Amino acid sequence: MRVSSTPLKALYDVPAPAKLNLFLHITGRRPDGYHEMQSVFMLIDWCDTLHFELRTDGKISRTDLKSAGQTHGETLPAEDLAVRAARALQAACGTPLGVHIGLEKNIPSQAGMGGGSSDAASCLLALQRLWGVRLPDKDLLAIALSLGADVPFFLSGSHAWVEGIGEKITPLALPSARFLVVKPPAGASTPDIFNAPGLKRDTKTATILGFAAYTESQVFKFGHNDLQPVAQKLCPQIGQSIDWLESLKLSGRMTGSGSAVFAQVHDDADFSNAPGGWTVRKCKNLESHPLAGW
Repeated sequence: MRVSSTPLKALYDVPAPAKLNLFLHITGRRPDGYHEMQSVFMLIDWCDTLHFELRTDGKISRTDLKSAGQTHGETLPAEDLAVRAARALQAACGTPLGVHIGLEKNIPSQAGMGGGSSDAASCLLALQRLWGVRLPDKDLLAIALSLGADVPFFLSGSHAWVEGIGEKITPLALPSARFLVVKPPAGASTPDIFNAPGLKRDTKTATILGFAAYTESQVFKFGHNDLQPVAQKLCPQIGQSIDWLESLKLSGRMTGSGSAVFAQVHDDADFSNAPGGWTVRKCKNLESHPLAGW
């Protein structure tokens, strides 16, 4: 660890973007129980926002900033991934400084969009600036992976081909596109999905070259999501969301372990007839992570 600068007093409006999995293949299961996977993670412009204020007493605290986009009255746990990320970085750096985090939660939970993981990554990047410290990349990535399999991706700065359990990350360029993202009220348990006996765990290994060979108009249709059939049985609203997209002549697919689904759309897409209680949002993919270079 090295000191990079004088600590700041505050950082405001730090974004934490969501992701969509263009596909998600389970290619095997390791002896330790973790699943080997392949996926393309794509950053989109649906973001949480974090605010950081320096504390000199070493304490870490967090306020849940209720936003209009917060869904179904959900409240954040006392020890969410942002708080855990702050504690882990504080311990690794040995800094006597603390932080108060204000989290404006807009990305739905239990959606498969990586909201908590993105919050953790943005927290790690922002707190290095706030505290005036800098960890070597390998040490920061080790903290990220200890927090969750998706966190290293959000540190990478771009769309990516992701393999292993989430630690093998290869940056990718993707064409600009828009998507309709649908989050039904119900969620599905990620552990239940991965432990389901019916989960397909032997999808043939794909290659980046094979993915890159798809034309710009077809790249978003590559592969499939191995978790989707099991998730739909556990959460029927996932299938209902896909059926609704099909009624709009859109081809939907679940992201991550759900329950959000998405479809590529054109600018004139009309979703005014969305079922009540569902969160529906038109998004575009980003050119890069807003904090790339931090």
